[in-house]
Amino acid sequence: MVATSAPTPPEGRPGVTYAEIAAHYDLAPRYVAENTRWGRHPGWPAAVAKRGRSAEFDAASVHAFVQQHHTRQAPGLDPARLYTATEIATHTGLSPATIYADISRNRWPAPDQELNGARLWYGSTVTDVLARRRSYGR
Repeated sequence: MVATSAPTPPEGRPGVTYAEIAAHYDLAPRYVAENTRWGRHPGWPAAVAKRGRSAEFDAASVHAFVQQHHTRQAPGLDPARLYTATEIATHTGLSPATIYADISRNRWPAPDQELNGARLWYGSTVTDVLARRRSYGR
């Protein structure tokens, strides 16, 4: 979802439409236009022009908004240390329930070790998993 560059407006146009923004960030146009975390957010950039019925937004401003509101910084986990799901949740902002749900849906790897019934993952494993999650900027 989180692209490393701003969407590019068509040649000769001052901005990008919701549809172009959605395509750039791999989202549905209606989601971008109507969701309160995106186009209806108070911090969303103001339209700079119109293209037919579509509002156009400055591409750099849209990208700055996305970087500020939809990009999580990767946690600084020690790659050689083992972490429990609760510790991972503390460091990442995910809830332990999200981690366990991801495990049950095969979106999280098997534990690197199990000790007295506790599932443990190395920090390097967690960092790799989080890098593939949408909100951590794939």
